[in-house]
Amino acid sequence: MKKSSMYTHLLNREQAADYLGIDPKSFDKYFRADDRLKRFMIGKRERFTRSALMDFVSKKLV
Repeated sequence: MKKSSMYTHLLNREQAADYLGIDPKSFDKYFRADDRLKRFMIGKRERFTRSALMDFVSKKLV
C-alpha cells in the first residue's frame, strides 16, 4: 500500500485497489460488485473515498 498522502480524496478503481493492497480484478469482484460500497459518480466514472472503503471493510469483518 502506498502512502495515503499520494492519493487525491477521490480514488479511481486502480487507486482504490492499490490503497487496499489488492489487484483491480479482486476489487471488482469483492468491492465494486456490492451495492453497499458507497461511490461518487463523475459522469459515468466511479470514484471512491478512503473513508467509504474503510467503512465497507470494517462492516464486512467476520
